[in-house]
Amino acid sequence: MQLGSELKGFLPFSLIDWPGKVCAVLFFAGCNFACPTCHNFILATDGASLPSLDWEKVTDELRKKKKWLDGVVLTGGEVTLLQYLPELCFYLKKIGYLIKVDSNGFQPEVIENLFRQDLVELFAIDVKGPWEKYSQLVGKNIAPEDIKNKMEKIFTLAKKHQHPERFLFRLTKVPMLSDEDVQQVKTYLPPNFELKIQKYKPVKKGGFNYA
Repeated sequence: MQLGSELKGFLPFSLIDWPGKVCAVLFFAGCNFACPTCHNFILATDGASLPSLDWEKVTDELRKKKKWLDGVVLTGGEVTLLQYLPELCFYLKKIGYLIKVDSNGFQPEVIENLFRQDLVELFAIDVKGPWEKYSQLVGKNIAPEDIKNKMEKIFTLAKKHQHPERFLFRLTKVPMLSDEDVQQVKTYLPPNFELKIQKYKPVKKGGFNYA
């Protein structure tokens, strides 16, 4: 298959990016947010300045490492912006990999399409904070009702099909979030789904280094 130039990073082995799984991680450029606390800020906002990886070489590595790896994590940036994401997932599954997609949830129709085609085993969805604080948190002017409507489509999908193992909702407790904010976000989730709280680590200056 042919990929665009968005593939910027490849981590061939990880024990932390997919709980309980040994995985590789592919990093793609581009994002619809500009979160000031993003650890991959350059990748998300200025990915064109980074060199693209040779997909054929990455594929060769993934085939060679198949007996040691369980799955592949697709992250960014924001991978739901990739027009070829379903094709990419299908291709990796043909090799024999499980797929995890990291997303900010702002394109619920893409998430639903991947879910209904059974192309992804785990969706890790970031819930940034209370709807009223989203503009601050993501560096873009977003109406609270807009993000609420989009995220609730994903919550409804998860609730309707009752697959807690397919959806991981997570929040990074950045400095501008209070304990009360975290508790408020927990009320957004459907029953039987938990919110994973991630500890914030200050963003380091410098470039993206997973190539």
